[in-house]
Amino acid sequence: MNIHQAKTQLSQLLQVVEQGEEVVIARAGVPIARLVSWQDQDRAVSAPGAMRGLIQMADDFDAPLDALFEALP
Repeated sequence: MNIHQAKTQLSQLLQVVEQGEEVVIARAGVPIARLVSWQDQDRAVSAPGAMRGLIQMADDFDAPLDALFEALP
């Protein structure tokens, strides 16, 4: 399906996607987009502390940024 076809047939394409089909849109024969049905995903919630030891911050992370603001016009 090319871009022009997708623009002129959007309502029909959405019906197809609602039925579980996937639609690929191409420009000059090269796929550039894929229409798929929206599926709500349950967001995984990590346990508190699960990232402990994996994230590092500089010691001066929360130091004042006065010099930065002085440089602004």
